[in-house]
Amino acid sequence: MENNIKFIDSHVHLDDERFDDDREQLIKSLKENNIELVLNAGADLKTSINSVELAEKYDFIYAAVGCHPHDTKYMNDDTMNIFRDLSKNKKVLAIGEIGLDYYYDNSDRETQKKWFREQIRLAKELDMPYIVHDRDAHEDILRIMKEEHYDGSRGILHCFSSSVEMAIEFIKLGFYISLGGPVTFKKAKIPKLVAKEIPLSNLLIETDCPYLTPEPFRGKRNNPSLVSYVAEEIALIKDIPVEKVAEQTTINFKKLFNL
Repeated sequence: MENNIKFIDSHVHLDDERFDDDREQLIKSLKENNIELVLNAGADLKTSINSVELAEKYDFIYAAVGCHPHDTKYMNDDTMNIFRDLSKNKKVLAIGEIGLDYYYDNSDRETQKKWFREQIRLAKELDMPYIVHDRDAHEDILRIMKEEHYDGSRGILHCFSSSVEMAIEFIKLGFYISLGGPVTFKKAKIPKLVAKEIPLSNLLIETDCPYLTPEPFRGKRNNPSLVSYVAEEIALIKDIPVEKVAEQTTINFKKLFNL
């Protein structure tokens, strides 16, 4: 990888406990490893607060605040008010990650759907993008997003795992499709097909670190410097230079968040 290629990682969890032993050292190394910006996503109240604190500490870290579907069983109006207040910070770019997860069902589905809607409405109220977590819930995600669609509605389908056809529907709603480590997995046919068929102008790249580490590091802790492997795989699939992937996904990210 040439030293002058810069990347934006559109979805990280650098506040995760797996970084507790070396967080500051790792973050300080990111610029040396060609990472221009990262967006640290909240998953509950605590991690949302942590995300804002990280963003305030480091100039190249931005934050999203919101409740992951796993933890919606703990949500209430007070939590929403705190998210609303946190969103006033200039380093907070989005509400997220929010959505539905029917793989684990850690919160019951009706509760997940209720708070997905409420958090979309918060994004609407604040005229902010939102970041969507979708696992095995594609139809309900799309239906709710259409029903709650607002003028200027926009955001990211993070670590996208659905079909090309679904990706096109989300793009019509003003959303970018973000691909992560799974696109590098040998048997991951669907992400590879999405990478091939969806125009680069509609794509973002991410690590979702510390999770979903790309090949050839699968099984180890992920970190933002490995987002280059995601970009390289997309470049290989599209038969274009990796510089083009880095450049366009950076343009896309900055356009989405008015940076």
